[in-house]
Amino acid sequence: MTSGRAGTHRDDASTPDPREHNPSGAAPAPFDEQALHAEISALAPQMVADRRHLHAHPEVSLHEFNTAAFIKARLDELGIAAEPVGETGLLATLPGRGPGPTIMLRADIDALPLRDGCGAEWANNASEVNHACGHDGHIAALLAAARVLAGHSADFDGTIKFAFQQAEEIGAGGRIFEEAGALEGLDQVFGLHLFSGLPTGVVSATPGAQWASVDQFTIDVTGVGGHVSTPQLSHDALVAGASIVTEIQQIVARELSPFDEVVVGIGRFNSGENYNIIASSARLEGTVRAFDEQVREHVLASIERIAVSVAAAHQTTAEVRRQVFADVLSNDPGGTHFAARVAQQIPGVERVETNTPKAAMGDDFAVFLHHAPGVYARVGSGGAPQFEQPHHSYAFAINEASLPIAAELHASYALRWLAGGHQG
Repeated sequence: MTSGRAGTHRDDASTPDPREHNPSGAAPAPFDEQALHAEISALAPQMVADRRHLHAHPEVSLHEFNTAAFIKARLDELGIAAEPVGETGLLATLPGRGPGPTIMLRADIDALPLRDGCGAEWANNASEVNHACGHDGHIAALLAAARVLAGHSADFDGTIKFAFQQAEEIGAGGRIFEEAGALEGLDQVFGLHLFSGLPTGVVSATPGAQWASVDQFTIDVTGVGGHVSTPQLSHDALVAGASIVTEIQQIVARELSPFDEVVVGIGRFNSGENYNIIASSARLEGTVRAFDEQVREHVLASIERIAVSVAAAHQTTAEVRRQVFADVLSNDPGGTHFAARVAQQIPGVERVETNTPKAAMGDDFAVFLHHAPGVYARVGSGGAPQFEQPHHSYAFAINEASLPIAAELHASYALRWLAGGHQG
């Protein structure tokens, strides 16, 4: 994963009249970026402490019980009401001084079933669970933003909601929030991801499709087993499965335009019981990643068509199952432009990129974007060898200097948006 280098430049354009998005008619308190920056900076030690605590006590998807309790305790300290979403998610609500629009800020909270190899004194050595994607930092940054925003509740009209979402790594948490009705009535959503592929001090806000859809498919082939000495009495599921693998790999090369962006990969193939037994079954598992919904559905339909027809040619049968982990994540152009302008004003942000290349990873923040326009930004957490390990790797680590940038981006985005600055 590499980052684009073209970026935007700082400007001194004034913020549009905030009364345009202020139902009460009274102008909000003047926005003081320096004061907000000072408030965020003062919380940097707390962010680091929170992040390290969470890193040392990670929990996998749908089991984030202690993580949710930790978040709830922090929110209770601030007097911000929080309700459970599912068993381990939390939705907190911060009302402003009067009625107005609603913006949601989101952080994912789950870790991965992976040993911790970062080597830090706060590494988790007690279990095979690891915050190897930066979600510990996401929580710490959003909690800090919530603390600052709670102190500014008299400065804005409207409502800020904080979504601490479980189970992002298995593509389940966004759906849980959706099914619970937690995503209704939103006017804007904002999220971010700490990103080792960008140096610390760089923020990416790129419009359009940025993160791929993620579908897992499983193909079960059933044949008739037997002794290798009498192949005429059997129907080999292993050979059928191998043929399916070969044919599926032709979809991108021969069914799609060279300009379509899609990945089809098969990562697991299990078949056979012994060297002299013809296999009676085979299982293939793979994934499809795409940036266009029509391309996505075409590829998935082709996989099923090929699997069934190739299996039949080998006198076997194939059953195809699909699990959706994430839809295409597409940033709203208006929200993205606004996020770039906000990021340009944050001290510590050295460059804002607006054309970062797409990432074939997925994120179920896409579900939030089905309910309201918004943007999912990338906040650089790399820049040195120890911070540039790939996400989901044993040695993944973040530069904790990225945490205040992430927190300030959350807080500044919310306050400026509710003040009507996005209308410029």
